[in-house]
Amino acid sequence: MYSLPELEVVRSFDAIGVLTSGGDAPAMNAAIRAVVRTALNHGIKVYGIHRGYSGLLGNDLRRMSSPSVSNIIQRGGTILKSDRCKEFHQAETRQRAASILREKGIQALVTIGGDGTLTGAHLLSLETGIPVVGIPGSIDNDIPGTDDSIGFDTAVNTAIGAIDRIRDTALSHERLFLVEVMGRDSGYIATQVGIACGAEMILIPEYPTPVESIGYTLAENRRTGKGSSGIIVVAEGPEPGLTGRLAEQLLRFGEEARVCILGHIQRGGSPTAHDRVLASCMGATAIDFLLAGYSDVMVGSDGRALKPMPLADIPNHRKHAPLLYPIALQLHK
Repeated sequence: MYSLPELEVVRSFDAIGVLTSGGDAPAMNAAIRAVVRTALNHGIKVYGIHRGYSGLLGNDLRRMSSPSVSNIIQRGGTILKSDRCKEFHQAETRQRAASILREKGIQALVTIGGDGTLTGAHLLSLETGIPVVGIPGSIDNDIPGTDDSIGFDTAVNTAIGAIDRIRDTALSHERLFLVEVMGRDSGYIATQVGIACGAEMILIPEYPTPVESIGYTLAENRRTGKGSSGIIVVAEGPEPGLTGRLAEQLLRFGEEARVCILGHIQRGGSPTAHDRVLASCMGATAIDFLLAGYSDVMVGSDGRALKPMPLADIPNHRKHAPLLYPIALQLHK
């Protein structure tokens, strides 16, 4: 369990809004459920904003009740739907969003999503004065200011389940499999999955990937009997095609490798118990933060405690996985 802060209630709200934005993550529904039921318990009306910031600008807001969030804690995705709203990058658009919230009588906002969602929430609060609390929801676990984010544990376990099945074929045919997992700018999924699966090598975007030398090393390991599992975990990286290029290099050195791209299966599915508990605690704490007078903050996880972290830190910082990289690189030796 998480240690939740004990906060004094210093302000009240008649109504708040809640939205999910950006890429969906397992257990977002658990967070929505906790936000709605905690707010209702304090006598606060809750409006669900559908399709993220796009839905806010389109006036797609619906009153939520306790039954409206029944039987969703085990469901993947988000019942509020999601979207990536490029229009929200403009200051005048954020002013229009604030006007819509005020017209509806919505006095505060809870946003659930990744760095783009939370950056938008920070700017909305900074420029318009609307109280905002963010909840980190990202399978990449790349949000600065929190050790853990909603959906990461589920994505890792989904990828591990797939790789354990791939390994059966890899061992039966004594063949290399290059398994691509999500992680455009962050190697957290790849590193954790690779270590848990006993991968021979893990490639992450935090460090350059010398495709030719890695291809040679892997082929040489196979020839000298150093290879064991036949599994190479590759984060997708910022440029598409890395996994395919590595397969081509291996072929040049006489090793035929199979490419498996796990893709969006990592986003879907029923969330793990860990993610359900994390999301529930963060959702309830988001309301507690608002009632305690906090704004322009995110509910961050620091070990087993939940703490307010400034949203202003998110646009200027990136969270990477450098400390795990030496382990990841050396696994094949």
